[in-house]
Parts: sequence; structure tokens; C-alpha cells
Amino acid sequence: MADRKATLQIDGQSIELPVLSGTAGYDVIDVRTLGKHGFFTFDPGFLATGSCESKITYIDGEQGILLHRGYPIDQLATQADYLEVCYMLLHGEAPNEEEYAKFKQTITKHTMVHQGLHNFFNGFRRDAHPMAMLCAVTGALSSFYHDDLDIHDEKQRLRSAYRLIAKMPTIAAMAYKFSIGQPFVYPRNDLSYSENFLNMMFSVPAEDYKISPTIAKAMDRIFTLHADHEQNASTSTVRLAGSSGANPYACIAAGVASLWGPAHGGANEACLRMLKQIGSVENIPKYIDKAKDKNDPFRLMGFGHRVYKNFDPRATVMRESAHEVLKELNINDPLLDVAMELERIALEDPYFVEKKLYPNVDFYSGIILKAIGIPTNMFTVIFALSRTVGWISHWHEMMGEENQKIGRPRQLYTGEAKRDFKPLKR
Repeated sequence: MADRKATLQIDGQSIELPVLSGTAGYDVIDVRTLGKHGFFTFDPGFLATGSCESKITYIDGEQGILLHRGYPIDQLATQADYLEVCYMLLHGEAPNEEEYAKFKQTITKHTMVHQGLHNFFNGFRRDAHPMAMLCAVTGALSSFYHDDLDIHDEKQRLRSAYRLIAKMPTIAAMAYKFSIGQPFVYPRNDLSYSENFLNMMFSVPAEDYKISPTIAKAMDRIFTLHADHEQNASTSTVRLAGSSGANPYACIAAGVASLWGPAHGGANEACLRMLKQIGSVENIPKYIDKAKDKNDPFRLMGFGHRVYKNFDPRATVMRESAHEVLKELNINDPLLDVAMELERIALEDPYFVEKKLYPNVDFYSGIILKAIGIPTNMFTVIFALSRTVGWISHWHEMMGEENQKIGRPRQLYTGEAKRDFKPLKR
């Protein structure tokens, strides 16, 4: 922390505010004392407000940097598996071999869900959106572990974290199976995390399902590359819910609900809808022209990023996996042809290069998920599954802080001033 002050001059008074420095990134002005001087800051969307102190993830959008606990995301995606990343996000350090083996065994042993949870799905319509089921069932987990919800007990918090990481793939796959009328598939302890998810998604009792190592690797990378992304809308939702003392399952369900919004978790789904709109490679030049026209409402989805002003560091690794999957499956799909041609144009066209509209992680993950047969209404479910470890890591970090206060944003009131109420004549 830097020993500096910022001075605010207003209405003839000087207000000194501490300037704080983190390990990296912008310095921040501590405005917590402004209230006693009669002022609050006004920052819709909290785009210039640091809501918390965290040691988990650092993003530099200008430089295209994403670090988890200090480790670059490209190194984690190519040299670690998802469960290693989960351990690191939760505990702060990469595991050694013994720690990893114990953690992996713990997660594996918790992948089954209580049989009573199966009954929850029978209350949904067959055409219910999988995110609706995921949100409801995640919150319902608290009813099965109500005697292990002391949020001030670190051991109980970690047990809840392990359960959530372990059970989310099972619940996600159950939502999919229910939506297509197939029986639920139980988890298998002999499979890796990503293999187990694929098996629960695609295997049926009538025949064996052969898991492709290439697809399992791509799935693991999708999980890793979506594991955490600092104080985004859903993570902030989890923190705000957690600040009230709500149990972890309710907090993660709140995160699922926030992620469901198309401005947040639906980016790769929006990318697929765009590819369908374009339709064929022959139509691409017309839509490229529309994208370049500022007066045209059409926008290319999956290119550029709100945070990353240079390039999305996750996209390079995801691109490699996308091409590996397409090569192995050798799918004849016009939409995938459109995607690959769009990628080529975006990497070569001066307009895209100059504006740094490179394909992002949502572009490539959408291609992979479509190629392996996952329907678009499951895309955000898989995002939520992946992000659960980030959400619960931030929740756990927050619960470990001293003097934790409930979140209470302020407002700029623009309604009616005080006025007298006139009762109706009766």
C-alpha cells in the first residue's frame, strides 16, 4: 500500500483521501470516508470502482494479460489440468503431487449427488431451459447439507467448495439428459474430470461411449479458460450475496442467475446465432461490410473483448484446441465453415487488425461445443460449471476477511421531493 493522499476540493473544503497501491494495476483512491463529509461517488456499473481487495486474479486488458494467483493463463491451460487450477484458485498456490492426488480424490469422491436430488428434476417441464434447472438445483443443494453451513468455519467452507466443484458437472449433465428425455448417467471414479462430464452427457445404457482424448483435452481447456475472470458481474453477484451471510449454495445459485444474462454468459451462444444468421461462406462479404458500417445494427459476435483491448490471452490456446477438434471429427457443417472463414478474415483484414478485433475465447469455445454435439442452450451451463471454482474461491476469500461488511451501494436519488399524500374520498 502506498503512503499517498489525494485531495478533493469541493464547496470550499479539502478532503484528503488515501491512495492505495496493489501488486499490479491501477492505484485506487479510498473513498470510504466521503460519506461523513456528505458525498458519495457516482459510478453506474461500478466501472471505475474497486469493490474489494483480492489475491486471486489479475487482468490487464490493455496488455492482454490474465493471471491466476500470478500464473499466466496460457501456461495453466497448456501445462496444468482444470483440477490443478481449481486447487490453486482455492488455496493460493499450485499443488505438489501429494496435494494434487488428495484433492483429485476428494473431488472424485464427491461427484455423486443425493438420490433425493433426482426428484427435483421431475418438477420441471421437459422444455425448461437447462440454466433454469441448474440455478434451482444448485440452490437446493443447501437443503442436503444444512448441518454443514457454518460460513465462519474454514473447514466447512472448503467442504462446500469441494462439493460444488465436484457436483456441478453431474447436475449440468442431469439437466441436459432430462431435457432430451434420457436417463441420468452416474459419475465414474475411473475417469478424469472432463472425461466424466462427457460420459455423463453422451453415454447411454444401451452402448459404450468412447471418449476421445482430443475432445476431453479441449473440454478441460474450456473449463480452465473460464475458471475465473476477476470481478465480473456474476462474481460480484456472488460476493454481494455472500456479504449478507447467505450460504455458499445460495450464493453460487445467484452467480448462475447473473451469468444467465445474454450480456454476460451468453457470448458464445450469441456467436453461434450470428453464424446461423450469416448462413454460408458466400454470404460472409455482405456481413463483413455490414459489420464495418457504423450505421448498420449488425455486429460480429466473438470478435474483440470488452476487457481485452489488445487480444484475449485465452483465445490463442482455445484456437489450438478448436482446430484439433475439427481435424479429428472432420465434420461437414456449413456453420463451422463460416466460422473458419471468418477467423481467416479477422486475422488478415486490415480493418480487423487495426481495430484489434481478434477472435476471442467465446468464438472458439462456441465452435468446439457445437462440433462435439453440445446444444447451444447448454453453452452457458458449461460456462457456469467452469466458473463455479472462481465464484467459490472469491466467496471463500471474502468470508476469511475480518470485519466483513454487508454490501450496500448508494444511489443518486432523482425522484419526487417530500410531498403530502392526499387520501381518496370514500
